[in-house]
Amino acid sequence: MRFFFSPLDAGFLELEGALRQAAELGMGLELPFDLFEAAAPLLPSASQLKALGQHYRVAFTLHLPFVDLNLASLFPKSFEAALSRTKDGLAFAEAVGAEVAVLHTGSLPLRHPRVVEAAWERLFEALSRLRPLPLPVAVENLGLEDRDLLQGPDDLKRLLDAFPEYGFCLDFSHAFVEGGEARVRDYLDRLEDRLLHLHLNDTPGDRDRHLPLGEGAIPYRRLRPQRLPETATFEVRGGPGALAQSRDRIRALWDI
Repeated sequence: MRFFFSPLDAGFLELEGALRQAAELGMGLELPFDLFEAAAPLLPSASQLKALGQHYRVAFTLHLPFVDLNLASLFPKSFEAALSRTKDGLAFAEAVGAEVAVLHTGSLPLRHPRVVEAAWERLFEALSRLRPLPLPVAVENLGLEDRDLLQGPDDLKRLLDAFPEYGFCLDFSHAFVEGGEARVRDYLDRLEDRLLHLHLNDTPGDRDRHLPLGEGAIPYRRLRPQRLPETATFEVRGGPGALAQSRDRIRALWDI
């Protein structure tokens, strides 16, 4: 398994500095496409970034846009904008040579049966219209609050069963906040065969805190997937020391 890190979580706002740090740590970068949308004139283009990655020998994954975006939106203009932005993210991921792209699903304004049904229809339409996928795409578990459309492994399995082209990104902290160790195990039991990517960080369980591994309560030793995916991203705050700490800890706990 190869490790990546989120430069924004780690406090790197200058991408070439993040690339140098990734090279020193022996990791790759998970690029946040929201940043490239918001600050494109200040950042390298996809072709420049691909060249920089090759120069530093740093690989990429990419987090597709999720800020102000809802692929399950019931509002037609918002839905089309979300779909367009996601397509832009997929094109950027392909252009930089990203190995996997991580996808958030969507939310709804209130949890009423008719609203939930309509939101599911929108999400199914979105995933259908994103095909054919230009690279592997991993759907991330959310379920952190009631307005998240997908709640738990059954919902995510329903989605992935309908779309075999997509894989699964297990965010350990999201699952732990949703329902503790038992919920993480539920995701692994139901969806490990679709596991494509991991998001690794820690939390005491109250909310998604993006702590370095070992500074929260997630029992990673007991939660090692039987079949590890090829890639995993540390979404941790605290800079190079926190990244090295998290990398060394998961290597020791999972014997990798």
